[in-house]
Amino acid sequence: MKKDTKRLPDSELEVMQVIWSQNPPVARKVVEEEMKKIHPIAQTTLLILITRLADKGYLNIEKRGRNSEYTPLIKQEEYQAKQSKQFFERMFGGNIGAFASALCDSGISKEDLQELKELLDRNEL
Repeated sequence: MKKDTKRLPDSELEVMQVIWSQNPPVARKVVEEEMKKIHPIAQTTLLILITRLADKGYLNIEKRGRNSEYTPLIKQEEYQAKQSKQFFERMFGGNIGAFASALCDSGISKEDLQELKELLDRNEL
């Protein structure tokens, strides 16, 4: 993934999330069916989004006769890590105290905070 990878627009991210949730390569029909469940869009719009993702280097498109299959070129975890770091830097200037305070003020449950503490205690983050 490029160092300067920018945040995907929500519509493109939804498509990537569908593709990441499947075993690659993912058939176009599968993407269409899964997208119908979360955010129905026209087939032509979906194909435009997929083409954009391929142009940006997120997907490989392989034609198989009249069908297409898609393989992600970036792992979901890699994208999430990069976006999380950029968000943290942009929103909190890299200040962990400000982030922790905002997280506590966000209404996050005590159980979730406890889980986070346990992950930190076990050095799993």
